[in-house]
Amino acid sequence: MPELRKDLLHDKWVLIATEQALEPRFFPINRNGTYVRKDKVCPFCAGNESLTPPEIAAVRKDNSAPDSPGWIVRTVPSKYSAFRLEGELQEEQQSGIYYSCNGLGKQEVVIGNSDHSCEFHHFSLERIELIYRMFKERYQALASDPRIKYIQIYKNQGLFAGASQEHSHSQIVALPIVPLHVTIPASYYQQNQKCLLCTIMGQERENGKRIIYESEYYILLSPYASRFSYETWIIPKEHKEHFGGISEREISDLARTLKTFLNIMLDSLSNPSYNIVINTGPINGVSAEGAHWFMEINPRFIITNGFEMATGYYTNPVAPELSASLFRQRMLENDQ
Repeated sequence: MPELRKDLLHDKWVLIATEQALEPRFFPINRNGTYVRKDKVCPFCAGNESLTPPEIAAVRKDNSAPDSPGWIVRTVPSKYSAFRLEGELQEEQQSGIYYSCNGLGKQEVVIGNSDHSCEFHHFSLERIELIYRMFKERYQALASDPRIKYIQIYKNQGLFAGASQEHSHSQIVALPIVPLHVTIPASYYQQNQKCLLCTIMGQERENGKRIIYESEYYILLSPYASRFSYETWIIPKEHKEHFGGISEREISDLARTLKTFLNIMLDSLSNPSYNIVINTGPINGVSAEGAHWFMEINPRFIITNGFEMATGYYTNPVAPELSASLFRQRMLENDQ
Protein backbone atom coordinates (compact mmCIF):
# COMPACT_ATOMS: atom_id res chain seq x y z
CA MET A 1 0.00 0.00 0.00
CA PRO A 2 1.41 3.46 -0.87
CA GLU A 3 2.02 5.88 1.98
CA LEU A 4 1.65 9.54 2.77
CA ARG A 5 4.75 10.43 4.78
CA LYS A 6 5.21 13.58 6.83
CA ASP A 7 8.19 15.76 5.90
CA LEU A 8 9.04 17.04 9.38
CA LEU A 9 11.38 19.82 8.23
CA HIS A 10 8.94 21.36 5.77
CA ASP A 11 5.69 20.39 7.52
CA LYS A 12 4.28 18.82 4.36
CA TRP A 13 2.97 15.44 3.29
CA VAL A 14 4.72 13.49 0.51
CA LEU A 15 3.07 10.64 -1.38
CA ILE A 16 5.46 7.68 -1.65
CA ALA A 17 4.85 4.75 -4.00
CA THR A 18 6.28 2.05 -1.75
CA GLU A 19 5.67 -1.03 -3.88
CA GLN A 20 7.36 -0.21 -7.16
CA ALA A 21 9.80 2.19 -8.76
CA LEU A 22 8.63 4.03 -11.85
CA GLU A 23 10.91 3.05 -14.71
CA PRO A 24 13.02 5.84 -16.21
CA ARG A 25 11.32 5.38 -19.58
CA PHE A 26 8.04 6.60 -18.08
CA PHE A 27 9.49 9.97 -17.08
CA PRO A 28 9.25 12.71 -19.73
CA ILE A 29 12.82 13.85 -20.42
CA ASN A 30 13.49 17.16 -22.09
CA ARG A 31 15.77 16.86 -25.10
CA ASN A 32 15.66 20.00 -27.22
CA GLY A 33 12.07 20.65 -26.20
CA THR A 34 10.70 17.23 -27.12
CA TYR A 35 9.33 14.27 -25.24
CA VAL A 36 11.60 11.23 -25.01
CA ARG A 37 9.63 8.11 -24.16
CA LYS A 38 9.85 4.55 -25.35
CA ASP A 39 6.09 4.16 -25.69
CA LYS A 40 5.38 3.25 -29.31
CA VAL A 41 1.61 3.62 -28.98
CA CYS A 42 -0.31 6.36 -27.19
CA PRO A 43 -2.81 4.83 -24.74
CA PHE A 44 -5.08 7.89 -25.00
CA CYS A 45 -5.67 7.71 -28.77
CA ALA A 46 -8.82 6.20 -30.27
CA GLY A 47 -8.40 2.49 -30.90
CA ASN A 48 -6.00 2.03 -27.99
CA GLU A 49 -8.61 1.83 -25.23
CA SER A 50 -7.28 -1.58 -24.11
CA LEU A 51 -4.04 0.12 -23.01
CA THR A 52 -5.80 1.99 -20.19
CA PRO A 53 -7.65 0.57 -17.19
CA PRO A 54 -11.41 0.11 -17.83
CA GLU A 55 -13.18 3.45 -18.21
CA ILE A 56 -15.11 4.92 -15.31
CA ALA A 57 -17.28 7.30 -17.33
CA ALA A 58 -17.48 8.52 -20.90
CA VAL A 59 -19.42 10.71 -23.28
CA ARG A 60 -19.98 8.54 -26.33
CA LYS A 61 -21.64 8.84 -29.72
CA ASP A 62 -23.96 6.31 -31.33
CA ASN A 63 -24.21 4.26 -28.11
CA SER A 64 -20.73 2.82 -28.66
CA ALA A 65 -19.58 0.19 -26.18
CA PRO A 66 -17.39 1.07 -23.18
CA ASP A 67 -13.63 0.71 -23.72
CA SER A 68 -14.01 0.91 -27.48
CA PRO A 69 -13.64 3.72 -30.06
CA GLY A 70 -16.52 6.18 -30.44
CA TRP A 71 -15.94 8.24 -27.30
CA ILE A 72 -15.84 12.03 -27.11
CA VAL A 73 -14.63 12.49 -23.51
CA ARG A 74 -13.35 9.53 -21.50
CA THR A 75 -12.37 9.10 -17.83
CA VAL A 76 -10.17 6.20 -16.70
CA PRO A 77 -8.25 5.37 -13.50
CA SER A 78 -4.66 6.57 -13.58
CA LYS A 79 -2.52 3.57 -14.48
CA TYR A 80 0.40 4.84 -12.41
CA SER A 81 -1.45 6.28 -9.44
CA ALA A 82 0.14 5.83 -6.03
CA PHE A 83 -3.32 6.15 -4.43
CA ARG A 84 -5.73 3.32 -3.72
CA LEU A 85 -9.30 3.73 -2.53
CA GLU A 86 -9.18 0.69 -0.25
CA GLY A 87 -10.03 0.33 3.44
CA GLU A 88 -9.97 3.22 5.87
CA LEU A 89 -7.45 5.99 6.48
CA GLN A 90 -4.84 4.86 8.99
CA GLU A 91 -3.85 8.22 10.37
CA GLU A 92 -0.36 9.21 11.43
CA GLN A 93 1.27 5.91 12.24
CA GLN A 94 4.49 6.62 14.09
CA SER A 95 7.89 5.07 13.52
CA GLY A 96 10.39 6.76 15.80
CA ILE A 97 10.15 10.46 14.98
CA TYR A 98 8.45 9.79 11.63
CA TYR A 99 4.74 9.86 10.80
CA SER A 100 2.86 8.29 7.92
CA CYS A 101 -0.62 7.25 6.84
CA ASN A 102 -1.75 4.91 4.10
CA GLY A 103 -2.18 6.29 0.60
CA LEU A 104 -5.96 6.14 0.61
CA GLY A 105 -7.39 8.00 -2.36
CA LYS A 106 -8.02 7.86 -6.08
CA GLN A 107 -6.52 9.40 -9.20
CA GLU A 108 -8.40 9.60 -12.48
CA VAL A 109 -7.46 10.78 -15.98
CA VAL A 110 -9.94 12.73 -18.10
CA ILE A 111 -9.10 12.46 -21.80
CA GLY A 112 -10.84 15.26 -23.62
CA ASN A 113 -10.14 14.31 -27.23
CA SER A 114 -9.25 11.15 -29.14
CA ASP A 115 -7.01 13.14 -31.52
CA HIS A 116 -3.40 13.00 -30.33
CA SER A 117 -2.38 16.26 -31.99
CA CYS A 118 -5.28 18.47 -30.82
CA GLU A 119 -4.40 20.63 -27.82
CA PHE A 120 -6.89 21.75 -25.17
CA HIS A 121 -6.95 25.38 -26.31
CA HIS A 122 -7.92 24.20 -29.81
CA PHE A 123 -10.96 22.28 -28.57
CA SER A 124 -14.39 23.59 -29.50
CA LEU A 125 -16.48 25.37 -26.89
CA GLU A 126 -18.87 22.43 -26.88
CA ARG A 127 -16.06 19.98 -26.10
CA ILE A 128 -14.65 22.13 -23.30
CA GLU A 129 -18.13 22.28 -21.80
CA LEU A 130 -18.35 18.47 -21.98
CA ILE A 131 -14.99 18.20 -20.20
CA TYR A 132 -16.09 20.52 -17.39
CA ARG A 133 -19.37 18.65 -17.06
CA MET A 134 -17.28 15.50 -16.69
CA PHE A 135 -15.20 17.22 -14.00
CA LYS A 136 -18.40 18.09 -12.16
CA GLU A 137 -19.77 14.55 -12.53
CA ARG A 138 -16.57 12.94 -11.25
CA TYR A 139 -16.21 15.53 -8.47
CA GLN A 140 -19.67 14.72 -7.19
CA ALA A 141 -19.12 10.96 -7.49
CA LEU A 142 -15.82 11.08 -5.60
CA ALA A 143 -17.24 13.45 -3.00
CA SER A 144 -19.95 10.90 -2.20
CA ASP A 145 -17.30 8.72 -0.53
CA PRO A 146 -17.01 9.90 3.10
CA ARG A 147 -13.35 8.87 3.22
CA ILE A 148 -12.47 11.62 0.74
CA LYS A 149 -11.81 15.07 2.25
CA TYR A 150 -10.46 17.04 -0.70
CA ILE A 151 -10.61 16.82 -4.51
CA GLN A 152 -7.98 18.40 -6.76
CA ILE A 153 -8.59 18.90 -10.49
CA TYR A 154 -5.67 19.98 -12.66
CA LYS A 155 -4.17 19.97 -16.13
CA ASN A 156 -0.47 19.92 -17.02
CA GLN A 157 0.27 21.13 -20.55
CA GLY A 158 3.83 20.77 -21.83
CA LEU A 159 7.12 19.57 -20.37
CA PHE A 160 7.77 22.55 -18.10
CA ALA A 161 4.32 22.07 -16.60
CA GLY A 162 5.02 18.43 -15.73
CA ALA A 163 2.94 16.72 -18.43
CA SER A 164 3.95 13.07 -18.73
CA GLN A 165 2.01 12.50 -21.96
CA GLU A 166 1.84 14.59 -25.11
CA HIS A 167 -1.81 13.66 -25.62
CA SER A 168 -3.99 16.33 -23.97
CA HIS A 169 -5.59 15.19 -20.71
CA SER A 170 -6.51 16.39 -17.23
CA GLN A 171 -6.43 14.67 -13.87
CA ILE A 172 -8.60 14.43 -10.76
CA VAL A 173 -7.13 13.36 -7.42
CA ALA A 174 -9.29 12.50 -4.40
CA LEU A 175 -7.40 12.87 -1.12
CA PRO A 176 -8.06 11.59 2.41
CA ILE A 177 -6.54 14.70 3.99
CA VAL A 178 -6.81 18.44 3.30
CA PRO A 179 -3.72 20.25 1.92
CA LEU A 180 -2.37 22.81 4.37
CA HIS A 181 -2.91 25.84 2.12
CA VAL A 182 -6.62 24.99 1.83
CA THR A 183 -7.04 25.87 5.52
CA ILE A 184 -5.82 29.46 5.04
CA PRO A 185 -9.18 30.87 3.82
CA ALA A 186 -10.86 29.23 6.83
CA SER A 187 -8.41 30.94 9.19
CA TYR A 188 -9.05 34.29 7.51
CA TYR A 189 -12.81 33.79 7.83
CA GLN A 190 -12.54 32.92 11.52
CA GLN A 191 -10.56 36.10 12.17
CA ASN A 192 -12.53 38.48 9.93
CA GLN A 193 -15.94 36.86 9.41
CA LYS A 194 -15.70 37.28 5.64
CA CYS A 195 -14.41 35.35 2.62
CA LEU A 196 -10.81 36.02 1.65
CA LEU A 197 -11.39 35.70 -2.12
CA CYS A 198 -14.50 37.90 -2.00
CA THR A 199 -12.39 40.48 -0.14
CA ILE A 200 -9.61 40.18 -2.72
CA MET A 201 -12.09 40.71 -5.57
CA GLY A 202 -13.47 43.79 -3.83
CA GLN A 203 -10.04 45.37 -3.38
CA GLU A 204 -8.94 44.49 -6.92
CA ARG A 205 -12.04 46.19 -8.33
CA GLU A 206 -11.19 49.33 -6.36
CA ASN A 207 -7.58 49.24 -7.58
CA GLY A 208 -8.30 48.14 -11.14
CA LYS A 209 -4.66 47.63 -12.12
CA ARG A 210 -4.70 43.85 -11.90
CA ILE A 211 -8.18 43.19 -13.30
CA ILE A 212 -8.01 41.54 -16.73
CA TYR A 213 -11.61 40.89 -17.64
CA GLU A 214 -15.09 40.28 -16.27
CA SER A 215 -17.58 37.88 -17.84
CA GLU A 216 -21.14 37.30 -16.66
CA TYR A 217 -20.10 34.93 -13.87
CA TYR A 218 -16.32 35.32 -13.49
CA ILE A 219 -13.60 37.85 -12.86
CA LEU A 220 -10.07 37.36 -14.27
CA LEU A 221 -7.15 38.95 -12.48
CA SER A 222 -3.41 38.83 -12.06
CA PRO A 223 -2.92 38.09 -8.35
CA TYR A 224 -1.10 40.68 -6.25
CA ALA A 225 1.70 38.30 -5.23
CA SER A 226 1.87 36.17 -8.40
CA ARG A 227 4.24 33.23 -7.98
CA PHE A 228 4.61 32.69 -11.72
CA SER A 229 5.08 35.19 -14.54
CA TYR A 230 1.67 36.00 -16.08
CA GLU A 231 -0.20 33.93 -13.48
CA THR A 232 -3.96 34.45 -13.81
CA TRP A 233 -6.92 33.55 -11.61
CA ILE A 234 -10.50 32.97 -12.75
CA ILE A 235 -12.79 33.53 -9.77
CA PRO A 236 -16.57 33.03 -9.62
CA LYS A 237 -18.22 36.34 -8.74
CA GLU A 238 -20.81 34.52 -6.65
CA HIS A 239 -19.47 33.02 -3.45
CA LYS A 240 -19.42 29.24 -3.93
CA GLU A 241 -17.42 26.91 -1.74
CA HIS A 242 -17.26 23.86 -4.01
CA PHE A 243 -16.59 23.39 -7.70
CA GLY A 244 -19.17 20.59 -7.65
CA GLY A 245 -21.89 23.22 -7.28
CA ILE A 246 -21.19 24.86 -10.65
CA SER A 247 -24.32 25.39 -12.78
CA GLU A 248 -24.83 24.74 -16.51
CA ARG A 249 -24.79 28.47 -17.27
CA GLU A 250 -21.59 28.87 -15.26
CA ILE A 251 -19.97 25.95 -17.13
CA SER A 252 -20.82 27.56 -20.48
CA ASP A 253 -19.46 30.93 -19.38
CA LEU A 254 -16.32 29.32 -17.95
CA ALA A 255 -15.67 27.38 -21.16
CA ARG A 256 -16.06 30.48 -23.30
CA THR A 257 -13.94 32.66 -21.01
CA LEU A 258 -11.22 30.05 -20.55
CA LYS A 259 -10.91 29.27 -24.26
CA THR A 260 -10.68 32.94 -25.17
CA PHE A 261 -8.12 33.70 -22.49
CA LEU A 262 -5.97 30.62 -23.17
CA ASN A 263 -5.63 31.45 -26.85
CA ILE A 264 -4.75 35.07 -26.06
CA MET A 265 -2.26 34.00 -23.39
CA LEU A 266 -0.54 31.43 -25.59
CA ASP A 267 -0.38 33.80 -28.56
CA SER A 268 0.96 36.65 -26.41
CA LEU A 269 3.59 34.51 -24.68
CA SER A 270 4.80 32.36 -27.60
CA ASN A 271 3.03 29.15 -26.58
CA PRO A 272 4.49 28.30 -23.15
CA SER A 273 3.76 25.22 -21.07
CA TYR A 274 1.04 25.85 -18.50
CA ASN A 275 -0.89 24.42 -15.57
CA ILE A 276 -4.60 24.82 -14.94
CA VAL A 277 -5.59 24.14 -11.33
CA ILE A 278 -9.06 24.16 -9.78
CA ASN A 279 -8.96 24.99 -6.06
CA THR A 280 -12.07 24.17 -4.05
CA GLY A 281 -13.31 23.71 -0.51
CA PRO A 282 -12.81 20.59 1.65
CA ILE A 283 -15.65 18.07 1.97
CA ASN A 284 -17.15 15.31 4.12
CA GLY A 285 -17.07 16.69 7.61
CA VAL A 286 -14.18 19.10 7.16
CA SER A 287 -15.49 22.66 7.46
CA ALA A 288 -15.53 24.58 4.17
CA GLU A 289 -16.30 27.84 5.98
CA GLY A 290 -14.56 30.67 4.14
CA ALA A 291 -13.71 28.53 1.09
CA HIS A 292 -14.37 29.93 -2.40
CA TRP A 293 -13.50 27.78 -5.42
CA PHE A 294 -11.40 29.33 -8.17
CA MET A 295 -9.10 28.44 -11.05
CA GLU A 296 -5.41 29.20 -11.50
CA ILE A 297 -3.74 29.39 -14.92
CA ASN A 298 0.03 29.37 -14.57
CA PRO A 299 2.33 29.70 -17.61
CA ARG A 300 5.61 27.88 -16.94
CA PHE A 301 8.72 29.43 -18.46
CA ILE A 302 11.33 28.14 -16.03
CA ILE A 303 11.70 25.18 -13.71
CA THR A 304 11.47 25.74 -9.96
CA ASN A 305 15.01 26.62 -8.85
CA GLY A 306 17.07 25.89 -5.77
CA PHE A 307 16.21 29.16 -3.99
CA GLU A 308 12.49 28.54 -4.42
CA MET A 309 12.78 24.93 -3.32
CA ALA A 310 14.85 25.86 -0.27
CA THR A 311 12.90 28.88 0.96
CA GLY A 312 9.44 28.49 -0.53
CA TYR A 313 9.80 32.07 -1.82
CA TYR A 314 9.03 32.38 -5.53
CA THR A 315 10.78 34.91 -7.76
CA ASN A 316 8.58 36.54 -10.41
CA PRO A 317 10.34 38.75 -12.99
CA VAL A 318 7.03 40.09 -14.39
CA ALA A 319 4.92 42.41 -12.22
CA PRO A 320 1.25 41.36 -12.17
CA GLU A 321 0.20 44.91 -13.05
CA LEU A 322 2.13 44.62 -16.36
CA SER A 323 0.78 41.14 -16.97
CA ALA A 324 -2.80 42.31 -16.40
CA SER A 325 -2.30 45.31 -18.70
CA LEU A 326 -1.14 43.07 -21.55
CA PHE A 327 -3.97 40.57 -21.21
CA ARG A 328 -6.62 43.22 -20.55
CA GLN A 329 -5.83 44.97 -23.81
CA ARG A 330 -5.95 41.73 -25.78
CA MET A 331 -9.24 40.66 -24.15
CA LEU A 332 -10.76 44.09 -24.96
CA GLU A 333 -9.63 43.79 -28.58
CA ASN A 334 -11.21 40.36 -28.77
CA ASP A 335 -14.56 41.79 -27.58
CA GLN A 336 -14.62 44.46 -30.29
